[in-house]
Amino acid sequence: MLAALFALLPDFLDAEHLIDTFGLLGIFIIVFAESGLLIGFFLPGDALLFTAGFLASGPSDFPESLHLPLVPLILGIWVAAVAGDQVGYAFGKRVGPALFNRPDSRFFKRANVEKAQDFFEKHGPRAIVLARFVPVVRTFTPITAGVSDME
Repeated sequence: MLAALFALLPDFLDAEHLIDTFGLLGIFIIVFAESGLLIGFFLPGDALLFTAGFLASGPSDFPESLHLPLVPLILGIWVAAVAGDQVGYAFGKRVGPALFNRPDSRFFKRANVEKAQDFFEKHGPRAIVLARFVPVVRTFTPITAGVSDME
């Protein structure tokens, strides 16, 4: 059943297709978007990283177009993830004050922003580190940290 569900996904979200089409730059852009842009939560970040790591290990039965250099891959992914987190934090910090002036709506509750502030005051650094390992959470954590004005 799970295999049938994955078969329904569009080809452009297939990790091997993404690497073959966009190469290292595509990997870096996806890691950046998944780390700090609100639109990145649906991207196949973990699958892409595992596939890229496997392709960088140099299997002999893959075409040359899929072989990735290990050192640029590691450095580029690290830079993209850190830059994405910084952009997400800056975005949250910039729009955060405007959120406090908004009235409560269906999707926004001022009390939730105050809860986020309390959470980051209590668990801030630990939450940031642990969020890196949870796919959807890593997209929203830097933005939430910026909105809650975490130092």
